[in-house]
Amino acid sequence: MDQAITAPGLERFARLAKTAPGPDEAAARAVRARQANLTKPPGSLGRLEEIAEWLAAWQGREMPAADRVLVAIFAGNHGVAARGVSAYPAEVTVQMVANFSAGGAAINQLARAFGLALKVVPLDLARPTQDFTLTSAMSEEQCAQAMECGAQTLDDEIDLLCIGEMGIGNTTAAAALFHALFGGEAAAWVGPGTGVQGPALQAKVEVVDAAARRARQASGPGEMPPLEALRQLGGREIAAMAGAILAARHRRVPVLVDGFVATSAAAVVHRMAPGAIDHCLVGHLSAEPAHERAVRAIGKRPLLSLDMRLGEGSGAALAVAVAKAAVATHCGMATFESAAVSRESGAGS
Repeated sequence: MDQAITAPGLERFARLAKTAPGPDEAAARAVRARQANLTKPPGSLGRLEEIAEWLAAWQGREMPAADRVLVAIFAGNHGVAARGVSAYPAEVTVQMVANFSAGGAAINQLARAFGLALKVVPLDLARPTQDFTLTSAMSEEQCAQAMECGAQTLDDEIDLLCIGEMGIGNTTAAAALFHALFGGEAAAWVGPGTGVQGPALQAKVEVVDAAARRARQASGPGEMPPLEALRQLGGREIAAMAGAILAARHRRVPVLVDGFVATSAAAVVHRMAPGAIDHCLVGHLSAEPAHERAVRAIGKRPLLSLDMRLGEGSGAALAVAVAKAAVATHCGMATFESAAVSRESGAGS
């Protein structure tokens, strides 16, 4: 791995965002040329054609692949959970990590169904982040360590990375991050998460509003830098996902982002440098109400919309099926010449 990725300190990750390599334009042109010669009307496979080009451009090869896919689930605990912002207690994070390891969670079944590698990364679960209504969630060192842990997850050669998370209280952290990064009212970013409603939901809004106000004051005048927002309001699992996104860019690995919480990690990277998440697609639109707004804020369009709000990388894992379909059609279809089909025959109509 690049030495800059393994070096400590948030400033290293800031530099990674600013020095991110661009797409392989030659590979993208080759994909477009092949698409124009496949036995189908131009553009008839819609977004599958776009995905094939996206994969090729970021993998740096003319014929994209989606054989070696890793789903990385990062788990973290949040001090703010003590304020009752979740329908479940904080110990559920540890219990669900055990469930992942035992193969009993939804993501285990999806990974098995689609032939995906699964890696679960617990992040100091015995030591939750600080209650960010009172102080910063993490120190600079803790935030950098979590980002580094995410970056180190890409220790094997893979074609595609899916990022997901587990952490009681983390929709509160994600909402606070979106509020700090993109503004608006706190209520516009807060949803039920694990199922909070009524007074509990209003209390969650108040927590997010108070946390964002405290973080802005701590950050000083002017716009809060994205890594400072992450340190002040995020969680270890969100920081790890941000680190994984940056490492993937330097490793030329395209990324499928899961739902609301995973998108908050992508939003941090998005604000770090122009085009920093061009190698990412959002796998699905979560049923968490603010996710659609969040996806628009980072300039993305989800691949799927199935009313899911589970986390665990589940929506991103399902979107792998779409990526595999894009690869299969692009690489496997015959050309007009090889199939001896006339371009004027109306093939595929």
